Amino acid sequence: MTNMNQSPRSAVLAACMLLLLFSACLPCLAQASANPEGSWQGALGAGTVKLRLVLTFTKSAAGEYKGTMDSVDQGATIPADKITLNGDKLRVDFERVNGFYEGTFNKDGSEISGTWTQNSIPQPLVFKRSQAGSATKEATKPATAEKPFTAPIDVVVPIAPIAFQADSKTHLVYELHIANFSMQNITLARIEVLGDSGNTLAHLDQSDLLANVLVIGNYQAAGMDKLSLAPGQMTNVYMWVTLDSPAKVPAAIEHKITVKAGKNQDEITAQCARITVGQDLATIAAPLRGDNWLAGNGPSNSSGHRRALIPVDGRARIAQRFAIDWVRLNADGKTFTGDAKDNKNYRAYGSEALAVADGIVTEIKDGITENVPGANSRAVPITLETVGGNHVILDIGHGRYAFYAHLQPGSLKVKVGDHVKRGQVLGLVGNSGNSTEPHLHFHLSDANSPLGSEGIPYALESFDAKTKKDAAVTKHRMEIPAENEVVTFAEK
Repeated sequence: MTNMNQSPRSAVLAACMLLLLFSACLPCLAQASANPEGSWQGALGAGTVKLRLVLTFTKSAAGEYKGTMDSVDQGATIPADKITLNGDKLRVDFERVNGFYEGTFNKDGSEISGTWTQNSIPQPLVFKRSQAGSATKEATKPATAEKPFTAPIDVVVPIAPIAFQADSKTHLVYELHIANFSMQNITLARIEVLGDSGNTLAHLDQSDLLANVLVIGNYQAAGMDKLSLAPGQMTNVYMWVTLDSPAKVPAAIEHKITVKAGKNQDEITAQCARITVGQDLATIAAPLRGDNWLAGNGPSNSSGHRRALIPVDGRARIAQRFAIDWVRLNADGKTFTGDAKDNKNYRAYGSEALAVADGIVTEIKDGITENVPGANSRAVPITLETVGGNHVILDIGHGRYAFYAHLQPGSLKVKVGDHVKRGQVLGLVGNSGNSTEPHLHFHLSDANSPLGSEGIPYALESFDAKTKKDAAVTKHRMEIPAENEVVTFAEK
């Protein structure tokens, strides 16, 4: 299952670029003379094994730089935390992958020579300035690109957002599918989310869009080219709107989408894609017991689960939109002791997976051999049948289904058709299917299918959580845990 298997501590260190996204910027220093704006292409590695990278900078009217790094071969985008520009010296920090780039501009500003450092390991890396449109095919663009009389886009919200609480805030999470209906290339300029009275709830400029778009059919699009849509092409925009309080949740939302088109790249805006906001949120009990459960790849607009847009049975869905990989930490912050290749050495292994509500068992899978822990170790070929490993699906009513994945073979306590009670043991946490180490993958969706369904949010009745090892523990009620929170569930 796409990114279902990654525990964040090991996954972040496993590759140079991952789908861990977040935004930050730093005002340009007054003495800075180099101009980083635009896209820069480079390659990390030596010989035939190279990782193609695109570094892109934009600058706001206030003079603030924002940046993203695209790993073209991995389909990953990582926005920068911090950008420091001092004369011809540049430093860009990407804290979530524990890396940073330091380089020096050449005299004509066409090249940056420097070093990429990740996990204290430096590697030489040179970026060269890209020409506009270098990564996008222009052959389909007509010779006479006149300004359309209306924004030539078709916009669809595939599933309406349901308001939910996380990290003591209120959120709306959904996607926009934007298709180019013209005969020329268009460029996304910005998106504004409007509330009931036309008030602005969120504003995405090009810097924000660069970190939150997926160009369908061109997954290697990078830099500013990610915002350019060829005729007939569609892009998916991952939307995450945060509100001040539950009282601010609108009955419906609408969107003002601005694109650039025509030979002069004139801006055209469409007010469109009005959708009702749902507030019928499922309330569930905890799927596990005990302390130090890390919400790996949990709800955020950057997690691998959030980005897992997968076509199944003729429709692209995000079943894992709010999924969590629950790994259990020891006091030292590690998930295991002793031999890392032994499943039994992982603290999560053998924990009881619990029914989060009364329900009926609608699907089980058992008998799949467990993996040896490791990034590329799989005991069986991964298919739609085996991706979740040994698993249980529970119909908890109102069109909601709870999915428990990667259980130990032979540990399932239920069969199809069983009526179960909240808190009942369904099976034991294991390491089967598309999994790198013992953990419980859990999510709610709207259909009886691990991937052929839409992921829906929920509210846990209560849990304690902290965001860092030494942070204070806070109590949460009627919320969903956020990505990488360390959670304690009640023992009974």
